[in-house]
Amino acid sequence: MSAYTRTDLAFESFGDAGCRVEGAEQSIQRSGNCSIHRLHIRTAQAASALGKPVGTYVSVESGKIHHLSRERSGMLSHILAGELRGLAETLTGRRPDPDFCVLVAGLGNAELTADALGPATVSKLTATRHLREHELTLYRELGCSALAAFAPGVLGQTGIETLELLRGAVRTVGPDLVVAVDALAARSCRRLASTVQLSDTGIVPGSGVGNHRTAITAETLGVPVIALGVPMVVDSSTLVYDALREAGIADISDSLREVLENGRSFFVSPKESDMITRQVSDLLAQAIGSAFVGELPL
Repeated sequence: MSAYTRTDLAFESFGDAGCRVEGAEQSIQRSGNCSIHRLHIRTAQAASALGKPVGTYVSVESGKIHHLSRERSGMLSHILAGELRGLAETLTGRRPDPDFCVLVAGLGNAELTADALGPATVSKLTATRHLREHELTLYRELGCSALAAFAPGVLGQTGIETLELLRGAVRTVGPDLVVAVDALAARSCRRLASTVQLSDTGIVPGSGVGNHRTAITAETLGVPVIALGVPMVVDSSTLVYDALREAGIADISDSLREVLENGRSFFVSPKESDMITRQVSDLLAQAIGSAFVGELPL
């Protein structure tokens, strides 16, 4: 892959590598109007070739999420809830039930629209863990899992690494599973707000914009981690690189390389990012709620 094709989406990396990576397998299925890509990276060699850790990646393509009808959005939420439950069962070896506890972490900066997906999502979740602690009878009647959620902010706001805050939360809450929600970077503009990726490999906060922080994984937290994200930005250098390739310019001269390198600190997001963040966070919150909480009575 080129150094100018930055993406957080594993199936984009697989496509850029020519779909012939030994040690990696991809399958595609259709469900309604959605395409579900399942990519299994099984070896260290394949992980190195694709630039992604060994693990399972599920990407659901639906078209622009903010343009979906209520019916299609509901279908997508149902698919995502099923994938979340499936990954949760695989990672923990148990089905989410009233004795199951999940901690949802909304990563990112709530004050930056294109990076606010994580905080916006957790703000719309229905927390239930406190009911198990203080209203056990009611909690048992609801029949849901214990869900706790918080937005740890970013290092520049708190002076504390996200991983450090999460470790403290994990020690206090004692979850069976952590779900980390974050905005991602895509390889292609057409995948912005149109693809949802789930993986069992954890996540590196800020990696989409080249601001790598300490990884949030099962190894660093001590509990299984599911990463859930939607691409909200594209690297500007990737846009220039794609334009050059479409123009038939395959060789990158020193002068062109300088232009590309100068653009690597800039990222492009759609002009309607505020509306997109609002509607995508609605979808993710609904999917997480369906997977672990279900329909609670009013």
